[in-house]
Amino acid sequence: MGFKVIKPGLLSTMQDEGRYGFRKYGVIASGPMDLFAHRTANILVGNTADAAVLEITLQGPRMVAQTDMLLALCGAEMEACVEERKVPLWRSFLIRKGEQLNIGYAAKGCRAYLAVHGGFAAKVSMGSKSTYLRAGIGGHEGRALVAGDELNVSRASKIALNIGSLSVSGAVSAYICPNYEDNPVVNVVWGKEAELFTESAKRKFLSKSFMVTPQSDRMGYRLEGEPLASNGDIAYEMISEGVVQGTIQVPPGGQPILLLSDCQTTGGYPRIAHVITAHLPIIAQVKPGGKLRFREVSLREAQEQLLLQAMDLQLLEAGVLAWFKDHSGS
Repeated sequence: MGFKVIKPGLLSTMQDEGRYGFRKYGVIASGPMDLFAHRTANILVGNTADAAVLEITLQGPRMVAQTDMLLALCGAEMEACVEERKVPLWRSFLIRKGEQLNIGYAAKGCRAYLAVHGGFAAKVSMGSKSTYLRAGIGGHEGRALVAGDELNVSRASKIALNIGSLSVSGAVSAYICPNYEDNPVVNVVWGKEAELFTESAKRKFLSKSFMVTPQSDRMGYRLEGEPLASNGDIAYEMISEGVVQGTIQVPPGGQPILLLSDCQTTGGYPRIAHVITAHLPIIAQVKPGGKLRFREVSLREAQEQLLLQAMDLQLLEAGVLAWFKDHSGS
């Protein structure tokens, strides 16, 4: 037992860390848009990194707890309440059987992640519980939540039951959180086909803002700004090659497409750049209408930022696990 869904929210899906090992067959990875918030929510409730959570987009669900559970909500600033009690973000909290959890609209950011101790139960498809909406696999029946759904927890939340009113296992320092902004500047490294673009186009790419259009989704953000031109003596279309989350392609119209969690496995447009992995969580929290600016960094800088982010999460996990050990009697 876990939750009964009263209202599903705008788009609420189950996501674990993703579906890997099948891209050679054309099966996409899926997984969370904001991996940092996903991992942090799992850490706060004592889960392993691959536990399934709810990814909540823009407007959250209303659900009734069917058992006592330890939860955490991380990511976008969504006002959430258990009955009349306001729920803290980036911090674990307890919900009792029969109580109602109501998650509101995202005042800042776009996506929040709700983790439960034990992880949400879902059918495993090709090694993952992540929901791939277009294929209808993974998650809860391969789709977004609807009213009346019942969500189960993978195992009994024994720790949550043992700690009584001591429902806080830890809080996340703002120091380690990504710098979520409505109109962020994100770091990129140049892509394989960057040389196909004129120096003027590359300067424009780094100096101008690009708006996230309403046609954007988990597959990718369609960006709108001053068109980027390629060198006129080189064909714009090319033989399809591999693309990944963070790849920025430029089709013939010159308006970039930023690929995200549900992106295809290959693409035939020039790859001008790639958003560094450490900044993908920042991208995930930009709403349609928000604007992006890009800043070039070296591959070494990109790797260093990712390592620092991983170290922050490891330190947080060590502290939370120590807390669980102290309060579970083990």
